[in-house]
Amino acid sequence: MPKRITIEPHLDLKELENRYRHAKDTVEQSHYQIIWLLTQGKTTEEVSAITGYSRSWIYELVWGYNRLGPDSLGDKRHEHPGAKPLLDEDQQQLLWQTLQSPPPDGGRWNGTKVSHWISQTLGRPVSRQRGWEYLKAMRSRSFQKKQKQEPPSSAESQSESQSESQSESQPHESQSESASTRKSRFRRTSKTSS
Repeated sequence: MPKRITIEPHLDLKELENRYRHAKDTVEQSHYQIIWLLTQGKTTEEVSAITGYSRSWIYELVWGYNRLGPDSLGDKRHEHPGAKPLLDEDQQQLLWQTLQSPPPDGGRWNGTKVSHWISQTLGRPVSRQRGWEYLKAMRSRSFQKKQKQEPPSSAESQSESQSESQSESQPHESQSESASTRKSRFRRTSKTSS
């Protein structure tokens, strides 16, 4: 008969079930379900089959729960915001302004040129990849700013749409000539081919 895991009685069975049923985060819900099922006396194999978690991960959860209690359960990744960005807000704004003009050596901005600018700003080497990532982010920022600009007033847009529709309905003289020229060419080629 398989050995049952011992669960420290930090919470009673009803409280474990309540937390499992009312957890807002799916990872936390799964963790409480595992502890709740084990507290009912189910084996790790049964709990693994029910939850889809591996036996080794179930042992890890139990190990943390027995030592730290309910605080060990749930998705702790939400509590870690990650590393701070390479450039702070002021430096990003300065980079965006710099990208509005051509690079010092001419040509177009690319990952290498942006990484060189960042390296000079920070006083340490930065990879081309990071330069490319910031260049893409700044292009995205530029695109978003263009979208946020106000559309033309309704009077202006109406006059523009009217002039566009008039120009589309009245073909240019060169367009109509080229169409007739094409027709005559088609007639000549079809006569020669028959």
